[in-house]
Amino acid sequence: MQIPASRTEDIRRPRVAVEADSPALVIDDDPPINSVSVVVPLLDEAESLRPLYQEIVDALDPLGLPYEIIFVDDGSTDGSSRVLRALHAADERVQVIQFRRNFGKSAALAAGFAAARGDAVVTLDADLQDVPAEIPHLLATLEEGADLVSGWKYPRHDPPSKRLPSAVFNRVVRAMTGVQLHDFNCGLKAYRAEVLDEIHLYGELHRYIPVLAHFRGFRVREVQVRHRPRQFGRSKFGAARFFRGFFDLLTVLFLTQYRRRPLHFFGWFGLITLLVGFCINAYLATLWFLGNPIGHRPLLTLGVLLMIIGAQFVVFGLLAEMIAHTSAQREFSIRRHLRHDTPLDPARRDISRD
Repeated sequence: MQIPASRTEDIRRPRVAVEADSPALVIDDDPPINSVSVVVPLLDEAESLRPLYQEIVDALDPLGLPYEIIFVDDGSTDGSSRVLRALHAADERVQVIQFRRNFGKSAALAAGFAAARGDAVVTLDADLQDVPAEIPHLLATLEEGADLVSGWKYPRHDPPSKRLPSAVFNRVVRAMTGVQLHDFNCGLKAYRAEVLDEIHLYGELHRYIPVLAHFRGFRVREVQVRHRPRQFGRSKFGAARFFRGFFDLLTVLFLTQYRRRPLHFFGWFGLITLLVGFCINAYLATLWFLGNPIGHRPLLTLGVLLMIIGAQFVVFGLLAEMIAHTSAQREFSIRRHLRHDTPLDPARRDISRD
């Protein structure tokens, strides 16, 4: 496959080279990309759909790979469904998934991922701000050894009211997750299919797919991509969406860092609160032994309250540990299985067991 090279930025995940000294050693390298699925979630983008479809076709046809385009209509009311039906009738490579109502971008992406059949899956927004001509560069980065390639809109052509909150959001996510992407919100991304097999989307988690993939050991890279001003329709960005994103960030942090050890999360709050409450009550107890009345001091109420809350945090963490233990699931992801290409010898196995 002839895919042009691209500029990439690795995300603090060095690759480990394994040398095969024995001809019997089997190394399952990254399989080549032989097919591509393009997933396009959309909401009220009727004017953009036809030019977007043509740009996707123009970008993928020169690669000579079989591909499909999956449009996911997230409850549009502006006539987008009519345009999509016409595109589907004219091109057998076009799939259309239409929701009964608006369920959100994560749900739309999840439906598109479930329907995708390609070795690689590319996502982009339907508003024509993402440039489909960048798709070959993303695919080239996958071929160079990445599992997920995230676009970085640079320079970004959005109003300051959208760029500023996004910059704050990206800086906070970088600091709290350790994943050094410049643009978590970029809709233009490419994935190997196995990445999407292991990630479950809901809420607003679509913006955190790189974090979830990084946590599971997949190789995440970033590529600068072109960005255009919006030509049709209006932006779906709003303040409520901004705050929902931060709440989902807390969910991602808990799922990736404390899911199997919740006591480490709740225990710190509990111990700190217990310690503060203990110090307050120890101080008041000292005053009481010295003959000073403390029964009517608000500080006594605060000290007792803090100790009760701290104990509750610790108990809650222990209960969460018990739930996590009884519902243990596989918490690792195998990228490569190295083995000697020889059958097991039952007799040898029995001897070693003795």
